[in-house]
Amino acid sequence: MAGVTLPDAGWRTWPGLDRLTTALDAASGHARWVGGAVRDSLLGLPVADLDLATSFAPQEVVRRLEAAGIKVVPTGIAHGTVTAIADGTMVEVTTLRRDVVTDGRHAVVAFSDDWREDAARRDFTMNALYADPATGAVFDWFGGLDDLAARRVRFIGDPLRRIAEDHLRILRFFRFHARFGEVIDADGLAACVARANDLMALSRERIAAELLKLLVAPRAVPVVALMQERGILRPVLPEIDAAGAARLATLAGREAAAGVPAAAIRRLAALIAPEAAEAIGARLKLSNVDRKRLMQATAGAGEEGPLALGYRAGVEGAIDRLLLAGQDPRPLLAWDRPVLPLGGGALVARGLAKGPDVAHTLRRIEDRWIAEGFPAEERVAAIADAEVDQALRSRRNA
Repeated sequence: MAGVTLPDAGWRTWPGLDRLTTALDAASGHARWVGGAVRDSLLGLPVADLDLATSFAPQEVVRRLEAAGIKVVPTGIAHGTVTAIADGTMVEVTTLRRDVVTDGRHAVVAFSDDWREDAARRDFTMNALYADPATGAVFDWFGGLDDLAARRVRFIGDPLRRIAEDHLRILRFFRFHARFGEVIDADGLAACVARANDLMALSRERIAAELLKLLVAPRAVPVVALMQERGILRPVLPEIDAAGAARLATLAGREAAAGVPAAAIRRLAALIAPEAAEAIGARLKLSNVDRKRLMQATAGAGEEGPLALGYRAGVEGAIDRLLLAGQDPRPLLAWDRPVLPLGGGALVARGLAKGPDVAHTLRRIEDRWIAEGFPAEERVAAIADAEVDQALRSRRNA
């Protein structure tokens, strides 16, 4: 696929990019776009993040950018990466590198001026595509363009070696296949199966980050089924079985039918048994918000109906529970959670003494209001009158 150039994607004219590439002398071949922006532009997909590779050493990058009035944040300068902010546009700028030592989790790198050497250390051929900022000419040393055309995720070089360098590449292989792939690379699959136990050496946070991205990829359902069948997740998530993969497929169908976007935590909840939610949330070191959502998603939909559930559990949580329970969440999609038009002060004004009776009575009023479908203030006042009268009679008879 010689002579391939980037399409005229909108991101190529974002503010500040000309100033940035000029500062790094892209016209003389010292800077090129790399990775996701190149890959996604060739696929006609939207681009969110920009990465620029350069043959200049990190300190020279900083000097040149600052001289051009471009803000520089040393986000990973020890590994050759800085964040450049030009006219509000953020770009990750990384000096060409080669690996010196790798242990499956971390790498010691040396800086380089060899473009092919930099490409050779990347994971997949489709991620090792570079492009000239001015002409858009694409540079490809490892057949990435052919793999992109075939929708095939393929490791650069020996898959086993690539995995030994960074064990997370096992999950990345499946995540990228779920996002971009149509034809599974047999050598890559075999290497991932052979080295699946290497995942145990990774931090659970890294595993969770990759897994959650994978679960919302376009082809997550068949890819997760393949991973389960081949035992990829067994070393770190043995709870995920064939039944879980089937539940994920069912959930994805329900999401599509209801017009609800995929949600990673909801899909993780489908993969596991409800009683395992708390333990898995802790093992993966999910955020407190995500752990709570995971556990609530498996709690069932109840019998009050979608709006009542939406009021009590929140719209997001109710949609999770309804979809997992096989109930229709569409009544909630454009629904704004109402506010009970009455407070404790109104009950005191009706004769209740401040204290527990107010809270108890307010709860009974709220339950009736929910059961009646959230009627307006006039009806709530009538419910309040009746409940306060009942509370006062109970107090007198106590």
